[in-house]
Amino acid sequence: MASLEVKNVCFSYDGKENVIEDINIKLNENELVCLLGVSGCGKTTLFNVISGLNKPNGGQVILDGEDITGKPGKISYMLQKDLLLPYRTIEDNVALPLIIKGEKKKTARQKVGKHFAEFGLEGTEKKYPSELSGGMRQRAALLRTYMFSNGVALLDEPFSALDALTKSDIHRWYLDVMEKIKLSTLFITHDIDEAVLLSDRIYLLSGKPGRITNEIVIDEPKPRSSDFALSEKFLEYKRRIINELNNK
Repeated sequence: MASLEVKNVCFSYDGKENVIEDINIKLNENELVCLLGVSGCGKTTLFNVISGLNKPNGGQVILDGEDITGKPGKISYMLQKDLLLPYRTIEDNVALPLIIKGEKKKTARQKVGKHFAEFGLEGTEKKYPSELSGGMRQRAALLRTYMFSNGVALLDEPFSALDALTKSDIHRWYLDVMEKIKLSTLFITHDIDEAVLLSDRIYLLSGKPGRITNEIVIDEPKPRSSDFALSEKFLEYKRRIINELNNK
């Protein structure tokens, strides 16, 4: 059974012209699936619907068999910026979702503390966001997202602000930690290379209103070798995606 399923979803802000239309996607357990498309095609709007922030004009969002359409708080959602609170320690930033859910601060700290080593954050518990690098702040934000999740996370271009070398390192780290914690991820990106390197499958979103125009399966075992990005197979996937997007 799919962890997450979006069925025939449509959404408009004015009740007239749809921003997205007839969207059907699936995210299976332990998969990383990318949503790839140009700016303005409705990727973030779709995430707002999936997360329950916006209620669709039609269609359903199903999480592990439960209809969660228009119900916020069921799926964790990480935006482009880390949005860590500068006046809270990393420990308390990460614990925030549990505290919001009603946990006592001491209990929440104990729960999140178990994951700091797993996320490569050991020793940062009492530090503040300004004391960490961009890559480490993103790790903290991802841990906070995980603490809110029910095994499914929505990530909206979480690595777009990182430099190329840091991004490459965090890609490898994220795939590794995702496997360890059994997290299913739906991931927005504009970066074709990133999509091919990370994904099990890629949905292409195009047009106005935005529609899923194709699904591309990346038939390459993970973790992918360091030279995969230089291979002819990688270039074939990239050419196919560029051609698909240019022809829509």
